[in-house]
Amino acid sequence: MKYLVPILLGVAACTPPPPAETDLPFVRGYRAPADQCQLVGENDYTNQFLGDASDLVACPADYEGLGVFVAETGAQQVDSYQGYTLFIVPTG
Repeated sequence: MKYLVPILLGVAACTPPPPAETDLPFVRGYRAPADQCQLVGENDYTNQFLGDASDLVACPADYEGLGVFVAETGAQQVDSYQGYTLFIVPTG
């Protein structure tokens, strides 16, 4: 039983932090379920960025992997909103 606590702490460390207080309609992690960058759904604010040939993705503004995210996905920054940087990512 003494080994259970370190194992549980290790699992908790792999879980991404919860999103900051925002009204962005997050759908899921963009590249993987635990990704800090989140696919964003539709609401009155996000409609202006949504299109058929791209995804709208929000990454925490202080996310250290933003450069890698942009390089891997071809993302283009379109706005900053409630502590997140918003990107349009081509789907085709």
